[in-house]
Amino acid sequence: MAKRFGYQEYMVERYFALFGEETEVFLEGNDQPLLKTIRCNTLAIKPEILVARLKKKGFTLEAIQDIDYAFRVIAGKFPLGATTEYLLGYYFLQSVASMWAVEVLNPRDSSFVVDMCAAPGGKTTHIAQLMGNSGALLITDISRTRMRGLRSNLSRMRIENVLAIRVDAARLPETEVKADKILLDAPCTGEGLIPLDPKRKQSRSLEDINTMASVQRKLIIAASKLLKEGGTLVYSTCSFAPEENEEIIDYALQHCHLRVVDTGLTFGNPGLTRPFGRVMDDSLVKARRFYPYKHKMEGFFICKLEKVTV
Repeated sequence: MAKRFGYQEYMVERYFALFGEETEVFLEGNDQPLLKTIRCNTLAIKPEILVARLKKKGFTLEAIQDIDYAFRVIAGKFPLGATTEYLLGYYFLQSVASMWAVEVLNPRDSSFVVDMCAAPGGKTTHIAQLMGNSGALLITDISRTRMRGLRSNLSRMRIENVLAIRVDAARLPETEVKADKILLDAPCTGEGLIPLDPKRKQSRSLEDINTMASVQRKLIIAASKLLKEGGTLVYSTCSFAPEENEEIIDYALQHCHLRVVDTGLTFGNPGLTRPFGRVMDDSLVKARRFYPYKHKMEGFFICKLEKVTV
């Protein structure tokens, strides 16, 4: 089956261990193209006006359920990154899974929010949009090149409440700031992006998963130190690997004053509590997993946590 679908053998062996008889359907789903999605920037334009403008240009849009400012692009005559509306900051090309991570964070009434791994800015500009450009949004990224692109997107999307710092997010606790809410969309191996980038079937090793898990543990420990008591932390990745998802949360529950809370999402698969026979905290069923073959979006993991009073 690995040869048939073009995967490394170790990957398909792991998928059989996780998905059993659904593995073949899972692999077939990863080969199906995903529709592009856009998020209307309500700081600049109303969704209905944006839709009308794009329809005049030959685009066919479909509303995304429960996110009234987001749309799937069914068809179009022009590249989405080359329209006047895009250049004016009226919309951002953003995956629907990452939109849900920000919706779960729900930063609307927050005074101080941190986006720990912000580039290229989809989730950052989304957070600022839901905050109404009020309060303060501290964002970081370690890459100089990615930070330049991020600043460009902040300007294009008319974001005014952001302080951007190029730094390793694991060092943020040195600032001694305390955040109401934190988004940690952690760097990962990106297995969930296979429908968008089939090369990932061959480009990642088990060693890569372990390396990224080490980075993710450092980041979630840093996030817990930054968070106020009673504050909210949303952890997400675009990976299928339990080592980068449930195992990171289980590690955080053992080493930080955090508890898993309900995401509020009514769809998605529950988090795994016994991946590969390893015993995880039972509260991980409150996390959510998304699969291309089931949910018509990239592979994604979202877990919402709350810092408990010591």
